[in-house]
Amino acid sequence: MSPNGQQARLLTRLSELQALPRPVYGQLDSPPNLKLGYRHSHPWIQLSHAVEGVLEVRTELGRFIAPPLRAVWIPAGITHQVFCAPDTCIRSLYIDRSVAGAAPERCRVLQVSPLLRELIQHFSSLPEDYAEDGPEGRLVQVLLDQLGSAPEVELVLPLPTEPRLRQLCRQLQSHPDARDTLADWSQMLNVSERTLSRLFLRETGLTFRAWRQRLRLLSALPALERGERVTDVALSCGYESLSAFIAAFREQFGATPGEFFRGARQEFQLV
Repeated sequence: MSPNGQQARLLTRLSELQALPRPVYGQLDSPPNLKLGYRHSHPWIQLSHAVEGVLEVRTELGRFIAPPLRAVWIPAGITHQVFCAPDTCIRSLYIDRSVAGAAPERCRVLQVSPLLRELIQHFSSLPEDYAEDGPEGRLVQVLLDQLGSAPEVELVLPLPTEPRLRQLCRQLQSHPDARDTLADWSQMLNVSERTLSRLFLRETGLTFRAWRQRLRLLSALPALERGERVTDVALSCGYESLSAFIAAFREQFGATPGEFFRGARQEFQLV
């Protein structure tokens, strides 16, 4: 079956359900790398985790990036799209809101511990009628406890709603290596630099410089995870030197690119 046919089959299956058959449920017959790159939503919580590769979830308010050992929490009713490279392996869980506790009603990127990773893998392969009073049912609470304590990580690019800023941000997302300054954009949008700066901070919580840097670094993650040369990735994202890229990467993520992905691979080898 073609990818489009698989997507249609999955959405049809999801739309037929009035409620999840179990409070925590696997990925509903979808292949492990299925992505839904068009807008959709679910009446339950979705947790998407990239076992290999880098997963991206997009909403009206942001882009949420999940390299290995991270997952995206998508609340019920949030319209979203899912993107990834063809070789990315995704595992998804669907969670009834009644067992989610006081989880925030917003998309988040969560750190995935080795134990949580194994639980996600396990539940993604269970039949839909697993015994709630058996071993799988008892593991549900362990999984929910792990999700409740999973730390949130800032692998998020907030998106503005103001029309002029949306135009600016759309252009920068298409060309993260663009070198136009805030002054350049103020002229193109016919608005003062001061006003544009104030709008950026109000709409995204970040300065223009910080937002563009985060965009560039998040855009670099898929290529870095594939093992491309760090120098090539740095230049393609708009950095003039490798040292500047590594310094910015360390400032944002607390590790160099090599340390960031080497840590994830070492965790995989331990489980």
